[in-house]
Amino acid sequence: MSEPITVVLAEDQGMVLGAFASLLDLQPDIEVVATAADGDEALAAVDRHRPDVLLTDIEMPGRSGLDLAAELNRRGSGVRVLIVTTFARGGYLRRAMEADVAGYVLKDAPVGDLVTALRRVHAGERVVAPELAMAAWDSADPLTERERELLGVVLDGATNTEIATRLRLADGTVRNYLSSAMAKLGARNRTEAARIARDRGWL
Repeated sequence: MSEPITVVLAEDQGMVLGAFASLLDLQPDIEVVATAADGDEALAAVDRHRPDVLLTDIEMPGRSGLDLAAELNRRGSGVRVLIVTTFARGGYLRRAMEADVAGYVLKDAPVGDLVTALRRVHAGERVVAPELAMAAWDSADPLTERERELLGVVLDGATNTEIATRLRLADGTVRNYLSSAMAKLGARNRTEAARIARDRGWL
């Protein structure tokens, strides 16, 4: 009998985490070696267990699933990343592909689809839910990297002066970047621009 597929499971909702772990433990060829409730804990578990696959949500405390994928990609890790999320956002999928994520599926998919996706990812395939692939190409991100960075800080509730201090920019430069982002997104103010960018998966 071949070795089981080892999995680290990362999900910040306890009930969902437990359900996923129970589901995967029923599979004779899959072994959940660790679970994590936030991104930092997940990265530590990956470092400790060296699993075949990291199955992770996107939005979690600490590092997001996309942050985890980007970090593992930066390290040249052999761990395959499968994202399972409720968010059918084209921006998220584009960022996942840039981080070399091996799979991206939705939580509301049939249970069997999740298990099949995990096996396919382990076998070296790339798996993307069809509706997500369509959304990605219908939703191009118009923002620059710096504009995304500033809008991310806006979501934290920072004022323009606080953003300037934190990022070591002039107040006028911050205003210019945010004005540009607002214009691109058709937003009335910086808070609305940040919300639009977040909802489209660009932050």
